[in-house]
Amino acid sequence: MIKNIIFDFGDIFINLDKQIIFREAEKFGGIPYLTPEMQKINDDFEVGAISPDEFISALHDVYPKATPREIENIWNGMLLDFPDHRLDFMANLAEENKYRLFLLSNTNAIHIAHVAIKMGQEKFNRFRNSFEKFYLSQEMGIRKPNAEIFEFVLNENGLKAEETFFVDDTKENTDAAQKLGIRCWNLQVGKEDIVDLKSKL
Repeated sequence: MIKNIIFDFGDIFINLDKQIIFREAEKFGGIPYLTPEMQKINDDFEVGAISPDEFISALHDVYPKATPREIENIWNGMLLDFPDHRLDFMANLAEENKYRLFLLSNTNAIHIAHVAIKMGQEKFNRFRNSFEKFYLSQEMGIRKPNAEIFEFVLNENGLKAEETFFVDDTKENTDAAQKLGIRCWNLQVGKEDIVDLKSKL
């Protein structure tokens, strides 16, 4: 029986435009694809290994013609809307008090601050308060799909893997959780919606 649900954030609740970073790279004199260097900069930022200023400075090579403010705007441009029906769904699920609810997101200091502004503090607080705990990779110093991040959430909260359900749009992440015995839903963005969660449990 499922007693605990762990949710990803991007493209599960808030819609994302991940391709903007490549479209804008071309516009600002860079190359429109993910390089190993870009991936490392992003991964380091998501675990808090570099500061926002260091991150933006490192991305100057990717966007050589962009100012620091333009680079920050490009990165935040990835964040689109957070549909109200998903917020209502999450708040109602929390009110039912049937499951222990957790958020586990690979995110960074620039994005999470912008999300609160974009949603408005009242909506953001309503969302955040729907969860027992709000785990962000930048604060944890570790990111998905590293098995340690799932083990940490399980151990810190006394959760049994077989009683835990995890939702993420990235197959690499759900595969990693599945290996620990966690039941998973690899949500297909654009084809499925988190509001259909109960049919997956």
